[in-house]
Amino acid sequence: MPKSLINIKVVTNVVGSLIIISGALMSLSIPISLYYNSGDLNALILSSTITLLIGLGLKLSTRHHKNDEIKKREGYLIVALGWTSMTIVGTLPYILSGAIPDYTNAYFETISGLTTTGSSILNDIEALPKGVLFWRSMTQWIGGMGIIVLTIAILPLLGVGGMELFASESPGPTKDKIHPRIKETAKRLWFIYFSLTMVQCVLLMLAGMDFYDAINHSLTTMSTGGFSTKQESIAYFDSPAIHYIIIIFMLLAGTNFTLLYFGFKFKFQKFWKNDEFKWYVGAIILLCIIITPVIYNNNFEESVRSVLFQVVSIITTTGYATTDFTTWGSFITFIFFLLLFTGASAGSTSGGMKIVRIILLMKNGFLEFKRKLHPSAIVPVNLNGQVVSSKIIYNLLAFVFFYLFMFVLGSIIMTFLGVDFIEAISAVATSIGNVGPGIGKLGPSGNFYNLPDPAKWVLAFLMLLGRLELFTIAILFTPYFWKRN
Repeated sequence: MPKSLINIKVVTNVVGSLIIISGALMSLSIPISLYYNSGDLNALILSSTITLLIGLGLKLSTRHHKNDEIKKREGYLIVALGWTSMTIVGTLPYILSGAIPDYTNAYFETISGLTTTGSSILNDIEALPKGVLFWRSMTQWIGGMGIIVLTIAILPLLGVGGMELFASESPGPTKDKIHPRIKETAKRLWFIYFSLTMVQCVLLMLAGMDFYDAINHSLTTMSTGGFSTKQESIAYFDSPAIHYIIIIFMLLAGTNFTLLYFGFKFKFQKFWKNDEFKWYVGAIILLCIIITPVIYNNNFEESVRSVLFQVVSIITTTGYATTDFTTWGSFITFIFFLLLFTGASAGSTSGGMKIVRIILLMKNGFLEFKRKLHPSAIVPVNLNGQVVSSKIIYNLLAFVFFYLFMFVLGSIIMTFLGVDFIEAISAVATSIGNVGPGIGKLGPSGNFYNLPDPAKWVLAFLMLLGRLELFTIAILFTPYFWKRN
């Protein structure tokens, strides 16, 4: 009997584990609900119980599966089904508490959280029960580093096949490892992630936030998610200290976590030898120099802080706001629209194309002139003093083409569904880039509530597509994935 192309039992078993972890993390909202007596206790208990039972059922139904190595096909399928399954169960606290009774809106809010996009349909965030609001922030923290990496870090069940999952989910064109064993790499990444989240929480409390707001904003800063406990986002907190703390941690969250690991070991020279980090910091400084004189309001510090906050928030795809940048004029709005595509560093929690891809694209483009003049010469692209393989360049070109193709296709579908042109292109750009705010009515002062339901489902798909670096999801729709040869 021929061996099955995909080991469905292995896929089901691992997805069951992911759902169990999701249910366990969901239960962390229960103490919050109890402490604040927010009225959502029963809904949270029921939600986490249902989630745990579903995960346990999938595990038990496949408990006799062979512990085969997870191949590429299984890896892609586990990541896609894992994220989709967690989104479905993640809607339960919203639905059962009545906070978001409409399923389309609940699904949109959940996938926006798990993909760390940060787009919202909520018109009154403060009206949500505190337990549910904490779960909303938790979805972004889970999605920031990736639930698959968390699973690899704490469960040995994936064995050597864990690399396939990590490769399917990890952002960026490079896979720098800080330890030869994937499980140890995941543990170190999550230690950094957890530690920085806790440090930020303490600093925000020292700056004047209460514990609830501090922990929620720490969860959504390090994940570059941007969900806030306030309808006005960070503009609610009229405190320069809070603004600067969040700026610093957004910058850290947008930095390659491999570099942060070396920073923890005091190897700071790694930062200045990294081309992407230099471009990342340089781009932020340059944009602040360009924008600040345009919006200067007779208070130099306030103007610089306002511009710096908005630039860092959008380039890291966090999506927080202390002001609405779309009120700064068409020129500035267009700059921020372009930033919806860039993202920060590969290997960070940010979305977008990633700066390293833009660097390689530019370098390869300029070197093409040299190749035209010297057709027989071998003119390689260099990054961090090393030659970049042609395989990575081909992958890069394919990624950028597909990214722009999906942007155009998504925009066409959105306009077909009756969405205004400006709103359509900004909604697609911010969704596939996992940024959060767009422009027009979807800017920092608006939300996505009034979009038609079909448009929300299109954007939900684009959020997942962008979060998993396009190919992980797109490959499932190709005949190559389902054929043996």
